[in-house]
Amino acid sequence: MTRLLIVEDEPQIVRVLRPSLAADGYEVDAVGSGSEAVSVAAAASYHAIILDLGLPDMDGKEVIVQIRAWSKVPIIVLSAREAEEEKIQALDLGADDFVNKPFRIGELLARIRAALRHAAHSGPSGTRLTIDHLDADFESNRVLVQKKLVRLSPRELTLLKTFAAHRGLVLTHKQIIHAVWGGNADVEAQFVRVLVGNLRMKIERVPAEPTLILTEAGLGYRLIGEDDMPKARDS
Repeated sequence: MTRLLIVEDEPQIVRVLRPSLAADGYEVDAVGSGSEAVSVAAAASYHAIILDLGLPDMDGKEVIVQIRAWSKVPIIVLSAREAEEEKIQALDLGADDFVNKPFRIGELLARIRAALRHAAHSGPSGTRLTIDHLDADFESNRVLVQKKLVRLSPRELTLLKTFAAHRGLVLTHKQIIHAVWGGNADVEAQFVRVLVGNLRMKIERVPAEPTLILTEAGLGYRLIGEDDMPKARDS
């Protein structure tokens, strides 16, 4: 069974989360402090951690730093902090996603599923990405849009691969710069926006109304995940 750890000091939120997650098939543990979170996560094996930032003994971002020193377990921040800088810092420090309070349980469950899928694969389901009108083969570097060959620049292709490897998860500007230009590159956020815009021009049906590469306001961008796709209706 998939095991989740909730790090939350508000008992009423734990009371809401625990039965909802259990009903979705997860085994759930909960702790109320950052020190407990680090200790329990080190002693037990969890598939994902749901983390509040406002903990009584330390900032949740410090918990991310400590756990990331030895573990790649998916961390989904669940926080009432709305400042863009807080969200960006949490993601840049190693959180996989950020969900604001108040939250909808359906959205949180979808984000958990996306994080678990990403953790289970080191890349985009082997070397292929197929979404709606887009079909990309990363072994041959062939990208088809509506069954027509589209030529991407090396950076555009690297960006698409990066999105595919983190499908459904938010990528900050800093993470994109690290993946496309390299960790030591001095690149402004405007270059990221231009590169994303160029990629959208080539792979979106209507670039001004993107359906594949979504903007997460104040955070970065996200390639549409499987849970975002409309479900087929039974005939």
